[in-house]
Amino acid sequence: MNWITTTESLAALCDRFAKEPFIAVDTEFMRETTYWSKLCLIQIAGAKEVALIDSLADDIDLTPFFELMVNRDVIKVFHAARQDIEIIWHRARVMPAPVVDTQIAAMVLGFGDQIAYDQLAQRLVGAKIDKSHRFTDWARRPLSDAQRDYAAADVVHLHALYPKIMEHLDKRARADWVSSEMAVLTAPGTYDLDPDRAWVRLKARPKSPKELAVLMALAAWREREAQMRDVPRGRVIKDELLLDLAARMPRNEGAMQQIRGMPQGFERSRSATDMIKIIDEVISQPPETWPPLPAAKAPVQAAQPLVDLLKVLLKKTSEESGVAAKVIATVDDLEALANDDMAPVLALEGWRRDLFGERA
Repeated sequence: MNWITTTESLAALCDRFAKEPFIAVDTEFMRETTYWSKLCLIQIAGAKEVALIDSLADDIDLTPFFELMVNRDVIKVFHAARQDIEIIWHRARVMPAPVVDTQIAAMVLGFGDQIAYDQLAQRLVGAKIDKSHRFTDWARRPLSDAQRDYAAADVVHLHALYPKIMEHLDKRARADWVSSEMAVLTAPGTYDLDPDRAWVRLKARPKSPKELAVLMALAAWREREAQMRDVPRGRVIKDELLLDLAARMPRNEGAMQQIRGMPQGFERSRSATDMIKIIDEVISQPPETWPPLPAAKAPVQAAQPLVDLLKVLLKKTSEESGVAAKVIATVDDLEALANDDMAPVLALEGWRRDLFGERA
């Protein structure tokens, strides 16, 4: 196992891996106290070599690694790749390609919904993975030999199980299905953190266009503030307080102080001043500039018998095809289909339509 701490040794390593048809990749990171994930360790395995890249080393530039990630002659194999790809994208603004996510491939093959890496490795290559170090603080140095061995095992077995996965996909003619899923996984828009869309994740139900306008402006401000300060959103202001501020729209310190749960003295902070100013600006705008409320979700109750029938069909399709039900269609998809045969859902696109959508 190679422990890589310099740019020179990293460049040499990546040159060697660039000659391989595929490599297994994993990352270890910390995010408890930051907005952006802190990349702490990168693991790579090839046919005859495994390396741990110390991304926190003083004398290292990760450019050779990022160049390897976009080398289209080398397939990058991940398991549950979304967070790994997100880190690479936001760190270097490069998108790994080509990519295979063995968790998604396993779902297409019927190994279950979001099967864990250790379970998949056990089933396909008989590996028994020790998970005792899964709560390691990967930002601390030095790492023990046991921690390094644990990190290396993730990619060693991943490299071994990839050919098994591909063999199953080829036998069942489903490699193209996985390729279509990888196109979504590696689309930059998948990792879009546009502050102006931050309000969507709150799943709020504003009662008026004015409240929605205030919520959108406050959520965008919090997102930018969290990104700039590199702290979790809740460190700026918690979700429930943000929703209360949008609903009550305080125009001064006294009104803000009256909101239940507001930290003592917060109303005198710079953040409070900024939010009061934002609320004033939004309220002062002409009402016609406020956004319309999102269309209410179509009532499902009248179509519930159809939803129940679609659930039965989905279960039957999953059992017959050996594809995890969750990857074929969601409950939201079924509800949308029960109300509209032309609903814009993934279940009516590509291989999902052939497998389930047409019958649905």
